[in-house]
Amino acid sequence: MSIYLTGASGFVGKNLISYFKNKIEIKKHVRDSEFLIKEKTVIHLAGKAHDLKNSSNKDEYYEVNTELTKQIFDSFLTSDSRVFIYMSSVKAVADSVVGILSEDYVSNPKTHYGKSKLLAERYILSKKIPNNKRVYILRPCMIHGPNNKGNLNLLYSFVARGIPYPFGKYENQRSFVSVENLCFVISQLIEKHNTPSGVYNIADDHVLSTKELVTIIGEVIGRKPIILNLPKGLVRLLAKIGDSMPFPINSHRLDKLTESYVVSNSKIKKALQIQLPLSSRKGLKLTIESFKL
Repeated sequence: MSIYLTGASGFVGKNLISYFKNKIEIKKHVRDSEFLIKEKTVIHLAGKAHDLKNSSNKDEYYEVNTELTKQIFDSFLTSDSRVFIYMSSVKAVADSVVGILSEDYVSNPKTHYGKSKLLAERYILSKKIPNNKRVYILRPCMIHGPNNKGNLNLLYSFVARGIPYPFGKYENQRSFVSVENLCFVISQLIEKHNTPSGVYNIADDHVLSTKELVTIIGEVIGRKPIILNLPKGLVRLLAKIGDSMPFPINSHRLDKLTESYVVSNSKIKKALQIQLPLSSRKGLKLTIESFKL
């Protein structure tokens, strides 16, 4: 089997290439090249990532996440390719979630990242799909894996340096997805020809609180974390100070570390009739182990 892959140099792309190893021939999309797709499967990962510092030009999101996707999808429709997999995001639906995010949750993204992803989804869904083709829009939640950076790395540095975790008063639940489970789902979508086209959330099976995550980090590095139960009012005051001067805590980090964001994966598991290979805890432990290197 052959794959036309965009975004091969990104975190998911590199892991996907490693996952398939030499079992599948992969053609990497070259930037600014013509979309001459001859491969049986197209996996479109390339995109403009969410800029947490909010310093990006908003037009870049629509140029890359929306317009590039339109061009590649149009080429897929006129090619002999049979499978199209588009990597969207749960952020195409909502930046914060009340309850559990399922595929029928009403989309209302607030950021240009989320809006540009949603526009790409709607374009794909607006097209008539030939009977001999399958199209999948994947909405993963927070993806993690070995050597992946982000808020997990921030939490790791807290625990590794013996810095107390000050948000013990906050009770939350968050969904994650290990890149191993994500690659497994992609491979299953390619192999199982009877899987219906559509939109699918991607998440690990179990949610975890940030306090549980801090505890897991401590278990991996062999250091008991210090969890403080500071009053929420004091925490918010410290976060506001961090908004205007260098400080480990600011309002954005506080929200990301303490908010709940629960994503259902029941639709994709039912469609593929699968069990994910890694548990939520096992996947996170593998990611955290990589920070020690």
